[in-house]
Amino acid sequence: ALADMKSVASPLSTVLSAPRRAQVIWVRPLFQLLGSLFVAVALPYAVAAGITPELLGLDLYYVSLAASVTAIALAFWTYRNLAAFPGIRSSYYILPVFLSSFVAVFTVLFLARLGYSRPLLVASFAFSLAWFYLVYFMIQRRQTLKIAVVPFGRVDSLYSIEQVQWAVLGQPVIPPSADLLTADFDSDLPREWLNFLAECALQGVTVLHFKQLRQSLTGQVQTEHLSENADGALAPNANYIAMKRFADTLLALALLPVLLPLFVIVAAAVRLDSPGPVFFRQVRIGYRGRAFSVWKFRTMRAAAPAAPAAPTSEDPRERAITREDDPRITPLGRFLRRTRIDELPQVFNVLRGEMSWIGPRPEALELSRWYETELPFYRYRHVVRPGISGWAQVSQGHVADLDSVLKKLNYDFFYISRFSLWLDVLIILRTLKTMLTGFGSR
Repeated sequence: ALADMKSVASPLSTVLSAPRRAQVIWVRPLFQLLGSLFVAVALPYAVAAGITPELLGLDLYYVSLAASVTAIALAFWTYRNLAAFPGIRSSYYILPVFLSSFVAVFTVLFLARLGYSRPLLVASFAFSLAWFYLVYFMIQRRQTLKIAVVPFGRVDSLYSIEQVQWAVLGQPVIPPSADLLTADFDSDLPREWLNFLAECALQGVTVLHFKQLRQSLTGQVQTEHLSENADGALAPNANYIAMKRFADTLLALALLPVLLPLFVIVAAAVRLDSPGPVFFRQVRIGYRGRAFSVWKFRTMRAAAPAAPAAPTSEDPRERAITREDDPRITPLGRFLRRTRIDELPQVFNVLRGEMSWIGPRPEALELSRWYETELPFYRYRHVVRPGISGWAQVSQGHVADLDSVLKKLNYDFFYISRFSLWLDVLIILRTLKTMLTGFGSR
């Protein structure tokens, strides 16, 4: 997200050959917020007061004014926090974020029995949407980043990242068109390059360690050393873990009355679709490495031949893998997998404290043991509760081969390193999109 990259405001006197390009005003948060308040609050309220001066003597006018400002500020704060994560198209979240914010304000006004002007609030909502879609369009016009690279160490791993124009420096002079500068801080840089980096930082140039930049562009953490945990501690925030567990339970209890009738319908459909049990149970590895039984609606035939790609041996690892166009999947099962409805019985795992709504997906016992022997730090993903949906699921989808599992593990480490409410909210929004599109299902 280009809007979240810091640009440079002042030229360097000693390391630049030409003035830096000025920061585009559309990417400045203060401009976005003040512009939305002017377009969506000041203008419509001033016009309304001009047409009907009597409004200025009514409390509902000022209540509505405060409500509009609150809703826009809340939506902007939420949107900025969500847009800070990589791998998202921020335009997808403008409507749901602003709609949720205004609905929340409407609800508070209704419960508090405060008088307000519905037309003014609706106008503020419509104009704020129009403003932020305009901001997004203006930012998209200069979407491609140009990043200057100090050519030492392991920075070569950056060049495979697409949608970025990489400018490899031949001498300690940064191009005037570059948005920021990156280097491998762990490498032994020559003195002139160290002085160059220091001078860039002093003059306001954004200078990032290449690993931090790679994480922000890909949404993955490629952990090579335990010290690379973002917080400097291996365990994520204990307070948020406890709060998340409480919220998971409340949400599960609230949704259970709605889900139970759906469960009855899906269960009947599964029984009619193919012979066999309604539910599929499998032992998986969860929070702190403990084994538990996960519940799903059965999506495969109860007794079917192994997939053609699978060997004829009874290797439990192969039986646990679902492959592309796996013939064991029933027609109904394919629909349930695409919409993720087959995962909904895991609400009972959530109530038991074995799972969360959001977290790394739990792997089958056989696969987990295999991955632990092949992938470094694999067990570290169990430091948080596994989830029904997660960052890897909405970013990558289903995986089977070892290379894809390693990439999935990098997504899981990113989630753990950024363990927060905002990332969970973003995953929920992307999960809704995934359920509609069927992304990553098998």
